[in-house]
This record gives sequence, C-alpha cells and structure tokens, in this order.
Amino acid sequence: MPSLPYAHHVEHGMFVRSRPGPAGAPTLVWLHGLGESGRCFEAVAGHPALDATTALIPDLPGYGRSAWPASPLGLEVVADLLAVWLRGRGGARPIVVGHSMGGVLAVLLAERHPDVVAQVVDVDGNVSIGDCSFSGRAARLDVDAFVDGGFADLRGFVWDGGATSEALRGYHASMCFADPRTFHRHARELVELSEPETMAVRLAHLPVPVTYVAGAPDGACARSRELLDGAGVATIEIAPAGHWPFIDQPGVFAGAVATLL
Repeated sequence: MPSLPYAHHVEHGMFVRSRPGPAGAPTLVWLHGLGESGRCFEAVAGHPALDATTALIPDLPGYGRSAWPASPLGLEVVADLLAVWLRGRGGARPIVVGHSMGGVLAVLLAERHPDVVAQVVDVDGNVSIGDCSFSGRAARLDVDAFVDGGFADLRGFVWDGGATSEALRGYHASMCFADPRTFHRHARELVELSEPETMAVRLAHLPVPVTYVAGAPDGACARSRELLDGAGVATIEIAPAGHWPFIDQPGVFAGAVATLL
C-alpha cells in the first residue's frame, strides 16, 4: 500500500492523484497505458523507496475517472494537453514515467515539448509490432465493430487470461471504465507507430535523459529489445516480470527508479 495517502483533484479536465514529497523533491509524473488508469501506479508511486519524490498520477482523457471526450483525442493532442497542464503547474521539470502507451506519450511529450520534461523513464513502451498485444487485436476491427462488441470481447479475453495475474485483473477493471472510441483510436495509432520500428531511435535521440525499463521474460518482445540495444538506449531489466513490472516486482522497480533520480 502507498506509504502516504493521495489527494484527488480534477486538473485540466483530468482526474489526478497527487502525493507531495519533501521540499525540493523531484516530481514523477506517471502516465498509464492503453485502457489502463492511474490506479495501476498507486502502490508503486507510494513505495517507501520513492518517498523522497512528489507523485502526480493522471487518468488520461477517456480513461479511469477522467471524462470521455466528445471525439477521441489523438496521442499527439494528448501530449500537447499534458504539456499545457505541466506548464500551468509550474515548478521544476518532472521526470515522466510512462508505461506501455504512456511510454509512447512520454516520447511524444519530450519531442514536442522538451521544456516540460527533465527525464523519460519508458516502461515497456511500444517499440515494435510485437509489443502490440492488445492494441493489435483492437486495431484489426473498424471502430463501429469494436464499439458494438469487439471491446467487450477484448475485455473477456483479458479476464480469461487474468485468473492468476494481479496485473491483468487490475487491467480488466480499468478497461471497464475506458471509452471504447478512445481505446480504438489509440490502439490504431500505437500499431502505426510500432510498425516502422523507429521508436527506439526516437528514444535515443530525445533531448533529455532516457531509460527503458523492460519486464523479463514476458515484457517487451525480443525484437524490441534488439532495436533498443542497436539504438544504444540504456535499459534496465526487471525479472521475473511481465508487461507490468511495477506490479509484478514493485520493490525492485521502485528501487530501480530511485537510482535514476
């Protein structure tokens, strides 16, 4: 459980959890993945190893307890919205910890708005098409088919696979609050961004320090690890773990992030 309680706010149209750190503490902004919510980070962001940090954990538009937009927002638009939110908060630039789709958002945020990012920690973010396990299934359907039954089928698939997985059970719960049209748009974009296999090079060329954290053996796929190695991206392996290493190994994960501060 978190060592300190979270305050809850609505900021810039997003539901945000916050936990203050000591004076001058670095801020960690935690960005969740496709279909997830900030709920998935509550335990690890409050781990004692990260007590000396300030935590900001939004539910992105269309997910968790944030409102569903009238029309789904593309990932670049979400990155721009996050930049406006962070500038409005002021203070020192935060470290952005992005999981899965959140890792892709962290890249877009640092590329488009480097003035609001001090460092990127990309946790199993999409690098190649092999990382598109759930997004790939959604992207194969058109949006109407996905809304009419495909999203329910995908949630059922996650539930059936999550009988012994804390991460998948939590993921299923968050999916039940997600806007299906937002999920589908972001799934399609993740596939489009992963297919060219350029994300590793984009990570390597960011104007801020970057670390990729991979769950092993069941996190980032082998092709993505090969691309990251080839691009020279610093990588930390958390094992044994799957796609949610901060849930599978919270203490090891929190300790690894603490060494990056």
